[in-house]
Amino acid sequence: MAGAAPWAFAADEAPDAMIQRLSDDVLATIRNDKTLQSGDVNRVMAVVDSKVMPNVNFTRMTASATGPMWRKATPDQRQRLQTEFKSLLVRTYAGALKQVSDQTVEVKPMRSAPGDKEVVVRTLVKGKGDPVQLDYRMEQTPGQGSGWKIYDLNVLGVWLVDNYRPQFAQQLNAGGVDALIKSLSERNQANAAKGNGG
Repeated sequence: MAGAAPWAFAADEAPDAMIQRLSDDVLATIRNDKTLQSGDVNRVMAVVDSKVMPNVNFTRMTASATGPMWRKATPDQRQRLQTEFKSLLVRTYAGALKQVSDQTVEVKPMRSAPGDKEVVVRTLVKGKGDPVQLDYRMEQTPGQGSGWKIYDLNVLGVWLVDNYRPQFAQQLNAGGVDALIKSLSERNQANAAKGNGG
């Protein structure tokens, strides 16, 4: 596969294999970097941003969490929403990963039919204590850069989009898209000041 375009590999890779590869890659990176092991959230965020986020359909995730108001948002508002929501999710995911030491990820057998364009990949993160359920909703994307993309994440039985949608709706109903952007920005700034994962 040497010399192949990165997207060519992704296009042929099964979604469960992709999640296993991503998980193993992120965990190995953390295990091999003392700065990451010390819990440096900014370094963990950089790893998540470089290794995980290119495999996420962030437009779909943000639109789903925003709901019907997404269609009324201007292109600039959509971009700002995606930027703030991505920052929130990267920090949240990084906060969980900074505690990784000897964890492994077990990808459960996937139930899908040939030709399925959307699947759920179920995993268990195993380490000290009880295993943690971490599932991914994924879609197959067409064209160059095609392959499988994550568009929702389930942590301990709660889908992230479902979790954020009512919070976003409250802000949207109170003050529109700009109020939601402001709220997300303030939350991200507060989390950054505390140096935590959200």
